[in-house]
Amino acid sequence: MDTDRSAVINIGGDDYELMLTTYATKEIAKKYGGIENLGDHLSSSDDLAQSLDDVLWLITLLANQPILIYNYKNKDKPKELLTTEALELLTSPADLAEFKEAIMTAVLKGTKRHIESEDDEKNAAAE
Repeated sequence: MDTDRSAVINIGGDDYELMLTTYATKEIAKKYGGIENLGDHLSSSDDLAQSLDDVLWLITLLANQPILIYNYKNKDKPKELLTTEALELLTSPADLAEFKEAIMTAVLKGTKRHIESEDDEKNAAAE
């Protein structure tokens, strides 16, 4: 598991990594207009069924990224993808609420930028 790029959730007794990839980012952008709109959309829906569908879709998308990567690298022994139907059967609404934090963690890890400051003469002189 690549915990530097993912968050882990438990679904029906099995651990799944949630990972943001470029592919997942494109799919989120198609559905919500961009990653930056994701948090607002997940927390502002008044329609419970639509809100649950959105969370289920997102968990399925993010949980399938590590499986798709594995399948890409291991074409001779692919793993089965998680489906929204399986997710609906193996979770409760309370589980989905807890998974929102893992979703945001995975998204943040997937979009983080490493910014390094340089120790140069100008910065040293300003102190």
